[in-house]
Amino acid sequence: MQTERAVKSLWMLNHYAQPPDLPGGTRHYDLACELIRLGYDVTIFASAYNHALRQKVRLSAGEPWALEEVQGVRFVWLPSFAHQTNNWRRMANMLDYSWRAYALGRRIPQLEPRVPAPHIVMGCAVHLFAVLAGYHLSRHYDAHFVMEVRDLWPQTFLDMGLWREGQLQVRFFRWLEQFLLERAERIVILSPQTREYLAGYSSEWAKKSMYIPNGTQVARFDRAGEGQSGKPPLHGIYLGAMGVTNGLELVLQAIRLANHSQPGLTRWTLVGDGPEKPRLQQMAVDLGLDNVRFSDPVPRSLVPDILARADMLVLVQREVLYGSSNKLFDYMAAGKPILFAVHAQHNNLVEEAQCGVSALPDSAEDLADKLLFLTRMPGEERTAMGQRGRAYAREHHDYSVLAQELARELGRLDANTA
Repeated sequence: MQTERAVKSLWMLNHYAQPPDLPGGTRHYDLACELIRLGYDVTIFASAYNHALRQKVRLSAGEPWALEEVQGVRFVWLPSFAHQTNNWRRMANMLDYSWRAYALGRRIPQLEPRVPAPHIVMGCAVHLFAVLAGYHLSRHYDAHFVMEVRDLWPQTFLDMGLWREGQLQVRFFRWLEQFLLERAERIVILSPQTREYLAGYSSEWAKKSMYIPNGTQVARFDRAGEGQSGKPPLHGIYLGAMGVTNGLELVLQAIRLANHSQPGLTRWTLVGDGPEKPRLQQMAVDLGLDNVRFSDPVPRSLVPDILARADMLVLVQREVLYGSSNKLFDYMAAGKPILFAVHAQHNNLVEEAQCGVSALPDSAEDLADKLLFLTRMPGEERTAMGQRGRAYAREHHDYSVLAQELARELGRLDANTA
């Protein structure tokens, strides 16, 4: 379908995209802010059901959709089926969002003149149904189709041991993933290892991939060094999701071991929400961790203030080989030393940037040893670690840098079809 459109109109379909005043990921908002400065017009189609808060935001009762502009970034808010846990209701939530994004996307340039028809449609694979909706919208508008690969369906679930080869859902999602990868003109990947995964199926898929990892806005953290005491008990903070892959049970076990070795050395605040939070709270009680408290998720705009209160930050990632951590780059931008344990060694930027200490990903004992090592380190060394991380984030992972790379790659789409 040929429709009048802005020369560089980009639509992003990301079910979970958020502006900075809400908890959740702001990757696409941050990229969009920078792309607008580079001449793009950006519209993000997002669900009005906030995954972190487990409640509807931005839409009034009965409102079919809403348009909001945040710092020049246009959000189209869509209702979607409510859910509280990772059960069938969450799958219904995904399908509901994707159908509404496609159905409204076909009509919105006629309904709302502020939304131009797309030149490029990017479907973002937190789940594949959003990407499928993006693919069909790109065909409707005769637009370029770009697929962003975040979670791998079904490989991530196989790696986590949640699914098994041969199951019906594994066969279905593998077919759907390959259907979309074959039709994407370019594939955005967040991890270098994803390119190897793609090459295992097709060298052409690997060739059309572009590496745009997660990032941060370093300038938001200009005051994050304030509030660091450097005196026992040192304040450790975790900020992010509380799910199976986040490894927080390992963190609690390590804190118990460190408390036994040297009581009163640290205190901890775990900020966020997720399906594992009630179990983790009970685990902290059972382990007698009176130096650990849990806090509710906060809007992205408050993340710098929260991290400013820390002497050190902790990040553990379990059994996920292809991802790119959101919180790692915020940690780096905050200029704090990082206690780090991951399975995916390509993600071990803490060692590369020399901005913290790394532990074995499945060992509470090693994590506790590294925790004690970090806390016993002279304060000046911890400060130097944090500043190295901040400098690395500014050079390699600021969204101003990543958006320029994305814009260069998107600019080649027309050249390739000329």
